[in-house]
Amino acid sequence: MASKLHILYVGPLYQGSTCLQRMRSLQTLEHRVVAVNTTTPAVRQRQRRLGYRIRRKLIGPGDLAGANRQIVQKCERERFDVLWIDKGLTIRRETLAAVRAVQPECRIVGYSPDDMFPSHNQSPQFLGHLPLYDIFFTTKSYGVAELAELGCRCVEFVGNAYDPETHRAIAVTPTDRAHYGGPVGFVGAFEMARATSMHHIASHGVPVRIWGPDWNRCHLRNDNLLVERRSIWADEYVKAVRCFEINLCFLRKINRDLQTTRSIEIPACGGFMLAERTDEHQSLFVEGKEAEFFGTDDELVEKVKYYLQHSALRQRIAEAGRQRCQASGYSNGDRLRSMLEMVNSLAVAQ
Repeated sequence: MASKLHILYVGPLYQGSTCLQRMRSLQTLEHRVVAVNTTTPAVRQRQRRLGYRIRRKLIGPGDLAGANRQIVQKCERERFDVLWIDKGLTIRRETLAAVRAVQPECRIVGYSPDDMFPSHNQSPQFLGHLPLYDIFFTTKSYGVAELAELGCRCVEFVGNAYDPETHRAIAVTPTDRAHYGGPVGFVGAFEMARATSMHHIASHGVPVRIWGPDWNRCHLRNDNLLVERRSIWADEYVKAVRCFEINLCFLRKINRDLQTTRSIEIPACGGFMLAERTDEHQSLFVEGKEAEFFGTDDELVEKVKYYLQHSALRQRIAEAGRQRCQASGYSNGDRLRSMLEMVNSLAVAQ
């Protein structure tokens, strides 16, 4: 894209978030970016409290960061080409209407890496302002028709992406391998289907290590199942991917995933990925050459055992997956270039 844009970027910009990674990629592309953080450290602390969680379930999330006020104030002071809202659960319809009133040429863009049709990912604010977007980008192919049904005037499907500054083939030490890695590993939140699959691997004598939140909910136990019960981000996450001989990639059933950010991040780091087989995964990577896939828990165990015994093949597949990410334009920068080209071609809603 030839022209550089002035972008008001709104979203949960906490350290380690993919939202922050996307914003930094826009800056790397030399766009001028002004940030509004909807999830500051103070906000995240308040969100963990039981009272806030109850209130959110009843009436939707509160704008604890004052993002709506900040958006209007910034748009009153300076002109923007794009208002980019990353999963704007707290952004009100009145705010977007105010932006449209003071800056009719500003394109209002929505993005979410999550499945926004189920109620657990929605809010009254989100549903109320959907019709005011000029375009909404979703990483869920089935989300195009569903978001249009909810009132969004233009919806586009985009693939997931990796952040080249974060997801890279960093060197790891024997100490790193002992601290983070193991034969088989998974980084992500608890879900019962995931727990069952990994317990199945462990019950066949293969050590499995898990990093992520909410694993206190897992009641399955096995001496080969090591649950760390904490989240890891940024370089810690990358080190874990690099230190596991096999990285499991499970899709979140509650979000109806066919691919996820992990689908791209693991190969981009040079990790060997064994993921659930879907049409979208198979379109991203060649099975058996750039990644491996499974359809049942028995096939999962079979492939785990096979690839643990074939180190050279595993390493070739991991390297081919990393090269595919680079050659096929799976980075944030490549995805964002394409998205902004679509944004530039749009007529602004009236």
